[in-house]
Amino acid sequence: MTDEQDPTRLPPDTSLNRIALRVQDLDEMTRFYRQVVGLDVVARGDSETVLGVGDEPLLVLPRDGDAPPRQRTQAGLFHTAFRVPSRAALGSALSRVRDQWRLEGASDHGVSEALYLSDPEDNGVELYCDRPREAWPRSADGTVEMGIRPLDLDAVAAAAAEAEMVPARAVPAGTAIGHVHLETTSLPAARSFYVDTLGFGVQVDDRGALFLAAGDYHHHVGLNTWNRRSEPAGGRGLAWVEIAVPDGDLLTTIRSRLTEAGVGCRDVEDGLAFEDPDGVDIRVRAE
Repeated sequence: MTDEQDPTRLPPDTSLNRIALRVQDLDEMTRFYRQVVGLDVVARGDSETVLGVGDEPLLVLPRDGDAPPRQRTQAGLFHTAFRVPSRAALGSALSRVRDQWRLEGASDHGVSEALYLSDPEDNGVELYCDRPREAWPRSADGTVEMGIRPLDLDAVAAAAAEAEMVPARAVPAGTAIGHVHLETTSLPAARSFYVDTLGFGVQVDDRGALFLAAGDYHHHVGLNTWNRRSEPAGGRGLAWVEIAVPDGDLLTTIRSRLTEAGVGCRDVEDGLAFEDPDGVDIRVRAE
């Protein structure tokens, strides 16, 4: 049975909607996500900036000067992954990073090509573009296979030059949050929550990491124990993750599943909010 047919699984048109990061220096963080990542400022106030593409919000930056730094033992964000719509757009992002920031890594995952960096408050950031789905390597059971190979940065840069996208100050229309990658204290507990209760499917389970998706996407949520986090999430950094589902009936179903699992819920704008086993605030809204 495919995930699309299985009523316990989230439908393939589920997506990551918005991410919020609790920040100390709002001006510096706004500047980074606008100039380096290439997001537009959707709204700006004294205590919060909302950035996105055009008028579509993707990232919320609330200022919290009293929040302590996240400790090395605490679970939380590994990286926020912004998916751009083409290799040329990724090449344009590479140019911005090289001109204004520091590239920390770059990988060819088979399903995607990715750049890695950290923002001024040490939150991980991935900028990536997907390969065509028909080219994704898959196992015999239909799940994706994701590798880690060196990325040909010259070819990525050349794609931007050929498309006359360098220099480009902003990401193009079609950019979205493709996935969020979290550091967890327990993969079994995280798997039980995200798979058995929320309804994501497992795409990859390997080497201390889980990659979970709605439908046959390579992953909407990544989870790992690579850095041996042992305490709940807290401090500056990830404030909440918002997942968008296609209708209100599914929102009701998710609320029921959470209640049955003993997970407390609260109402928020257009949806509900709750905490995962590591104390990460998750929100689900109906589009």
